[in-house]
Amino acid sequence: QVQLVESGGELVQAGGSLRISCAASGRTFSYAMGWFRQAPGKEREFVAAISWTGRTTYYADSVKGRFSISRDNTKNTVFLQMNSLKPEDTAVYYCAARGSGLANPNADQYNTWGQGTQVTVSS
Repeated sequence: QVQLVESGGELVQAGGSLRISCAASGRTFSYAMGWFRQAPGKEREFVAAISWTGRTTYYADSVKGRFSISRDNTKNTVFLQMNSLKPEDTAVYYCAARGSGLANPNADQYNTWGQGTQVTVSS
């Protein structure tokens, strides 16, 4: 069983940058990781995903060119670098692990989730 803990969320001004992290512990097999977010009153949505090797990444259209997902398998940590932040990026950001090394943008393909970290972008 994998446990995930997100960190790094905070209040940032529009146009700013932020990097959030997700640390995995427990039985860390070769697994793909994803970032999802949920804003108040909205459904959870896909943000980015990365394969076990890091060679394959996917991004939501809304963040493409602004966000970058990466991972350090030696530290069992996945990162989401967020640049040019907008108020509409405000949400709780969740990382998720998939029981496969292949990246996937669908939330139902992930079976382990973190508790989330709040990112707030002020205008």
